[in-house]
Order: sequence, then C-alpha cells, then structure tokens
Amino acid sequence: MNIYVAFTLFSLMILIYWVISELFAMLFRFTGLPDEKARFQVISLLTGCGFTTRESELLLTSRSRRRLARITMLFGYVFNITIVSMLINVLLSIDLSVVSNLFSVLIPVLAASIIIIFMRVPKVRAWGDSIIERVANRMTRRESTNSVLLVDYLGEDSIAQVTLAEVPEPFREKPLFKTGLRADHNLMVMLIEKPGKKAVPAGAKSVMEAGDKLTIFGNYKTICSVFEAKERFGEEA
Repeated sequence: MNIYVAFTLFSLMILIYWVISELFAMLFRFTGLPDEKARFQVISLLTGCGFTTRESELLLTSRSRRRLARITMLFGYVFNITIVSMLINVLLSIDLSVVSNLFSVLIPVLAASIIIIFMRVPKVRAWGDSIIERVANRMTRRESTNSVLLVDYLGEDSIAQVTLAEVPEPFREKPLFKTGLRADHNLMVMLIEKPGKKAVPAGAKSVMEAGDKLTIFGNYKTICSVFEAKERFGEEA
C-alpha cells in the first residue's frame, strides 16, 4: 500500500469519527439534552475517558438517555479498536518508495479538514440540524406533539424550553395569571418566544399560542406532565 492510500484512509477515518460524534450528539439533543452538554458527554462516552461532571447526572434522569449512553459507549469501544487495528495494518503496509510528492499526500488530509471546518459555520450547521430534526420528527411522528428541551438543572428544579405544537386545553386563550401554573404547579414561565420573533419576558397577561417556545422554571417532570410534552425516545422510567 502506498502512502497516498494510507493517508486517504487515515483522513477518511477522522472524518467518519467526527460524523459519528456529531450524529450521537444530535441524538442526545433530541432527548432534550442541550447541544453543548450533549457534545461534551458524547466525546467522553466515545473516547472512554471516564470524565465525570455534574452534567453527567442529566444522562441518568431519563431512561432513553441511559439507553443511548450504553449504545454510545459500546459503539465507541468497538470503533476505537477497529481504528487502532486498521492504523497499525496501514503503517506496516506502507511502501515509502512509491511516494510521488508531498502535495498528493496532503490532499485527503486537506479535504477532510475543509469539510469539518465548513460544517462548523453556524449557518451551515443550523441548516443541517434543521434537516435532521425534521427527519427525526417525521420518523418519531412528533410533528403534532409538544416537545421539551432541558436547559439546565438548578438544585431539584430545572430550566426547560417547551415548544408548543398545541396549547393544552386548560391554558387556551387564558393569560398566564389565570392558568394556575404558579399557584397549582409551582411553575414559572420566564420567557415566551413567538415564531419569527425574539424571546421576551413573560408577563401576567401573556397568552400562550401554538408555535410558541416557553422557557420555564420548575420541576422537569411536572413541566412535561402539565404541558403534555414528551421526550424524543420513549417515556420516563
């Protein structure tokens, strides 16, 4: 095997590994995990470094995330072994005498780097994420279901973003102060984001509508129950 083929395979493996990490990060995002936390946990799971933070508790609070974490760890273990074995075989089979020029060797490396850098452009990433999310929504038949995105934990409570496909019956055409969210469920709607507009602080007379994104503080399971919002893969244990 010549060095050009060896570098091509090496670059291909880097690109595949990056794509796999992005895919698993998106899957964790669809279970309600914030993007930045999902990426960090996926890298930790795939590499098997065992880096544990308080954020790892987010994976343990959901049966779907625990299941996905197990799959990620097993996949990372098998894939890492495969990569190491392949690289050893490639290095042992390189024929340095057939190297034509340095530029041809760098072509696959540069190509993989350009693709990765290009996908880091915010607009490109947003476009790709929107396509994958639409496909995931269709596959899981969640277009007409309220969804919840866990932003962070604060003690026993949490901050979550609820996207309303439809407003629950008890809250329709009612201002927030008449919904009983604070008095009956100890939930506080902090922000309301209308479609195509910026998020604004929620007021007592704010009215929820289909398509709104609500940023809510309170117990996570209560938020899911009250707003009939479900996670992407399965129910809570």
